[in-house]
Amino acid sequence: MSITVCPDGPLLVRGGYELLDGDDRPIDPGRATVALCRCGASSIKPFCDGSHKRARFRAR
Repeated sequence: MSITVCPDGPLLVRGGYELLDGDDRPIDPGRATVALCRCGASSIKPFCDGSHKRARFRAR
């Protein structure tokens, strides 16, 4: 597995991973690489929908 931090954007997760919800149930993303939201504005959390651009998210 690898995790790449996109500048002022999502986390890209690639390879062997398992995503779990708050109740420890698996979330099936349906793909090998996912973009996880860091800005909090996505309408499809935990996945990125590009809202960081509209929100002008800046990582610290």
